[in-house]
Amino acid sequence: MPGFQASARDRAATNYTMPALSPTMTEGSIASWRVKEGDSFSAGDVILEIETDKATMDVEAQDDGKLVKIVKGDGSKAIQVGERIGILADPEDDISTLELPAEDSKPAKEEKSAKKEEKSAAKAENKRESAPKPEKSSESKEASKSSESQKQGGATRKQTYPLYPSVEHLLHFNGLSAEDANQIPASGPQGRLLKGDVLAYLGQVQKSYPASISARLDKLSHLDLSNIQLAKKAEAKPENKQAEQKTEPELPRETEIAIPISLSSVIATQKRVQDTLGIFLPLSTFIARASELANDNLPSSKTHKATADDLFNAVLGLDKIATSSRGNYFPNITGLSSPSSITAAPRSAKKSDIIDLLAPKPKAPKRAAAPFMPGISPSENIFSVVARNGEERRATEYLEKMKLVLEDQPGRLVL
Repeated sequence: MPGFQASARDRAATNYTMPALSPTMTEGSIASWRVKEGDSFSAGDVILEIETDKATMDVEAQDDGKLVKIVKGDGSKAIQVGERIGILADPEDDISTLELPAEDSKPAKEEKSAKKEEKSAAKAENKRESAPKPEKSSESKEASKSSESQKQGGATRKQTYPLYPSVEHLLHFNGLSAEDANQIPASGPQGRLLKGDVLAYLGQVQKSYPASISARLDKLSHLDLSNIQLAKKAEAKPENKQAEQKTEPELPRETEIAIPISLSSVIATQKRVQDTLGIFLPLSTFIARASELANDNLPSSKTHKATADDLFNAVLGLDKIATSSRGNYFPNITGLSSPSSITAAPRSAKKSDIIDLLAPKPKAPKRAAAPFMPGISPSENIFSVVARNGEERRATEYLEKMKLVLEDQPGRLVL
């Protein structure tokens, strides 16, 4: 029994034609070949350089191969797309045993002319197919029109209005003329032809579809008020005369709060400062400083409202709403006893005389008592403030602080 024999397959070279490097390219020129005859190349290697009227581009190999022969050498001009420019083979082929193919590719111009001829022939066939068919008899036409109009639910009439663009495009696309449009039942407003009418006439939708849509739109375009009932008028409520009477807001009631305060400690401190430092501090300075200290951290009044910052901090839990604040009180002072001698500010120096300068200095005289401030007694005085409604406790604490500082801690008022 004879065995199987293996033989090498018949290897043949292939033509390499001028490639189209762009959709509009019709011809090109070979600038240079990058591969010589007999050389092998790999996929992605640049085979040659092609010049067009726009640019010079490299042509890469799509597969591995070998250049068998260069048909169009370097500098070849006006080579049509599809014209043979070289012959290629597989990398392992033996060039000496290969059979060179004949030039079977046609230039691009010949292909274009062939395509144009094919297109013209196709157009001629389409025209023949779209040619009007022989007309039916008038009786059959009228019968079909009446049956179609009954099915579509519209009436045929001459279209006096310009056709909608969609309708005109659909008629033209299906080879229908303006006369044919007049024979199509129209369901649009005032007998206008709609796209749905044409589709129903062509059988692409149901015949009753345009009429049903038109009836539905007709129904929805009118507002149905038959089920609306008028609401009953609400009975007028008896007027409350007492509520209408506007009550005038009560003016805040004011209360005068007063306590007795002695200034003897202040006067003694005033004298010590004057004797020690030679500085005279009037009683008004002591009283003003005492008022500044007493106004600190007074309890909030009953009418006090928390500020926006206080409320925000309370919401976040950062701090509680303050229960104290700074006051702005200043006392009215009334003396109860006659003023006594207190140390006053030294009088202005006497004008210098030549005799006083030459004579020996006399001993320093004792400081005379200065006249006291009118209305203020060194012993008992009435300090009073006017407090609004709800601030009585606040004003009382202010006066108590004044009493504490002026009677027991007058030294705090010096610094």
